[in-house]
Amino acid sequence: MGPMTTTLITGANKGLGYEAARQLLAASHDVWVAARDPERGSRAAEELGARFVALDVTDDASVTAAAEQVASAGGLDVLVNNAGISGGRIPVPDVTPDDIRRVLETNVVGILRVTQAFVPLLERSASPVIVNVSSGMGSLGVTTDPERLESTIVGLSYPTSKSAVNMLTTQYAKALPRMRVNAVDPGYTGTDFNDNRGTQTVQEGAEAIVAMVQIGADGPTGTFSDRHGAVPW
Repeated sequence: MGPMTTTLITGANKGLGYEAARQLLAASHDVWVAARDPERGSRAAEELGARFVALDVTDDASVTAAAEQVASAGGLDVLVNNAGISGGRIPVPDVTPDDIRRVLETNVVGILRVTQAFVPLLERSASPVIVNVSSGMGSLGVTTDPERLESTIVGLSYPTSKSAVNMLTTQYAKALPRMRVNAVDPGYTGTDFNDNRGTQTVQEGAEAIVAMVQIGADGPTGTFSDRHGAVPW
């Protein structure tokens, strides 16, 4: 057996991040549970048998400190950018610039901030991987397909943020050719995030994340997939 893969997951104190951590620990990964709330995050890490690092994706100092902590503990092979907010169910005419700014700050700027901080660490790995947790709601193809549930959901902030995540993914894939950088759509999964309205279990939702974490050095890069296969951009 080769050296253990070290994986960091942002927003891993609950929901998909927590379940992905659980599945990866079961697959013998060394997992960092990253969360902005130290109490919830350290409790989640303790339950799972993972390591905890405090990380608020909207805060430069927090992200820098987290990268330093992970570096001093031995490095990183996989970064899962999972932390995100929905921005709530605000009718389109009522969305304000501040509403969308808040969602973009976490879901888009947050991914950039975390990725920029951890790329130097990932560059030292033999098989560096970045997984960005996106959504079918960020797909122009899916949200305009009358056959798909996502085409019936109308919002401004969250879908826009996830389209931006997809573009960040393809651009990073080109900029970092030695790394595998991919976006995943977990699917419509029942978690706190949507008041448990989702139709998949959290175990099913984490599948796409876990599969893409484990692709290895010869895996795909610059792709968007769910647990059934490729997702249209």
